[in-house]
This record gives sequence, C-alpha cells and structure tokens, in this order.
Amino acid sequence: MNTRPIKLAVLISGGGTTLQNLIDVIAAGELKASIEIVIASRPGLAGIARAENAGLPVYVATRKAFDSIEAFSDHIFDACEAAEVDLVVLGGWLQLLRIPDRWLGRVMNIHPSLLPEFGGKGMFGHHVHDAVLKSGKICSGCTVHFVDNEYDAGPVISQDCCDVLPGDTPETLAARVFELEKKAYPRAIEQFRQKLP
Repeated sequence: MNTRPIKLAVLISGGGTTLQNLIDVIAAGELKASIEIVIASRPGLAGIARAENAGLPVYVATRKAFDSIEAFSDHIFDACEAAEVDLVVLGGWLQLLRIPDRWLGRVMNIHPSLLPEFGGKGMFGHHVHDAVLKSGKICSGCTVHFVDNEYDAGPVISQDCCDVLPGDTPETLAARVFELEKKAYPRAIEQFRQKLP
C-alpha cells in the first residue's frame, strides 16, 4: 500500500469552503495529502484569503485572459504539472475545462446532488438545492466523480445521501449536504491515493 502523501491542486471559484475542509482534514492527520497549489478563477475570492492564511501558493487564472477554452485549460494544467501534482481537485470551480488526455482520471469534483439528477450547466450552489426542493424529492446528497469534458458527466466515484426535511430551504439543505461532502471528498481522495504507484 502506498504510504506517501498525495499532491493536490485545488481549483476554486468562490468562498473556498471545500478548500478549507481539505486544509483542516490534512492538518488533523485524517488525509495524507499536501496542497501544492490553489488555482483561483478570478482575483478577490474569499477562497484566496483562506489559501493565503494557510500558507498555500495561489495562482489566479481568468478565463477572459485566453482566446479559447483550450488555451485556458492548457494554462491551468501546465500550472498543475509545474507543481507536480497527482490529482486536481475542483472545489467549487465554475469554469468549464477541457481535460487533456493525460489528465483524464486525475481530475475530481464533488457535486451537491445525486448525479445525474440536478447536474449540468448552471447547476451549482443554491441553484441545485432549490431545484431539489422544487422537485419534491425526499432525499438528496452529494456525488464525487471524475471530471470529463462535460458538466457533471464523468464517472461516479461515490454518492452519499441525506433526507430532505419538511420546511427545508436551499440554505438548510445545503448545510446538511455539505456535512456529507466534508467526509466524502477526503475519503475519495484517500482511495485515489492508495492506488498511486
């Protein structure tokens, strides 16, 4: 069994709560990993402050600075390769990426619903939880999956469920789902780590 820490790149587009969870579980010794680089999709994100507070290197890459998704994506993955990471972890990353062939199976995401339900373009954050509540579903949860070149369509790694309760709002449901995410993502990363050469 592999004993070395897994090297991660974490990509963020918002507040960085997923990033903070990974920082915390690594610090607590619950995940054998190191975050080698945090890549932010725009300046001024709260997640950047979280990364800087943890002493992590931060790189900002904005989509509008590039002529195409391909050029933008190549730039992101060049930065990941320069940091010599094993796995790219999306933590609330909202930009579509084109995954180079050499990175397929090495980019992971967590989505706040039970995919394939409530996934796809525009389905992120409160939009997901609002859609779950309007659908009348009695359960929701989170899905960890590998990323391919479509939104929320890559192979599923794991799913965790929770009840949708009477009187739930998008905010209360989001909080319950995030408690699942906090355990599911590190668990999936650890499973990946154990398979590294």
